[in-house]
Amino acid sequence: MQVLGANDGLVSVASLMMGIGGANDDLEAMKLAGLAGLVGGALSMACGEYISVSSQKDAEQADIQKEIQEQQKGPEARAREFEELVGVYMSRGISEGLARQVAQELTDGDVIRAHARDELGIDIDDLANPLQASVASAIAFSLGAGIPLLTGAFIPDAFTRLLAVGGAATLGLILFGGSGAWLGGASVPKGALRVLLGGWLAMALTYGIGKLVGGEVPV
Repeated sequence: MQVLGANDGLVSVASLMMGIGGANDDLEAMKLAGLAGLVGGALSMACGEYISVSSQKDAEQADIQKEIQEQQKGPEARAREFEELVGVYMSRGISEGLARQVAQELTDGDVIRAHARDELGIDIDDLANPLQASVASAIAFSLGAGIPLLTGAFIPDAFTRLLAVGGAATLGLILFGGSGAWLGGASVPKGALRVLLGGWLAMALTYGIGKLVGGEVPV
């Protein structure tokens, strides 16, 4: 997931810098645009991830609370919930006798934990962590965004700067695309090529737009 965040940061800031580079030759303008893209993008990713994971955690806690309420309704409700747990194990290929034995032992140990894990797919010990997710997302975006920003920030010649940003972005795209494919068990060359072409397209379009409106962009 964080590989995708780093790739987003790389493409966003590299494209932004290429667009500004197409509009004018000013180094400070490009650095400012890249820095603004990094900070704004990282904060946006952090906020979005926090909201998304918070919603996920709220849903998980609501499901757990419903299970607690069912268990508190009395023997009939608990028996019904027990049969549901047995059914879950049988659906996984366990014989009915063994499924009942497993369900009984887990119910005796911690009935809520058993239902949460095996019926709802929720690990009570590992609920979604919004703050952790938001920080990780911001860091990943920043790391990716830092590649083109640091590459082009200290090169005075405009043409060389654009080549350097494009070259660094290309290497980063290949790395992130290949890594994402490898982690997902997909074809590494295919994944790297797909990400590379998408990044090139984004940079080319923003550079072209910068060229078209370059005379109207204040420096």
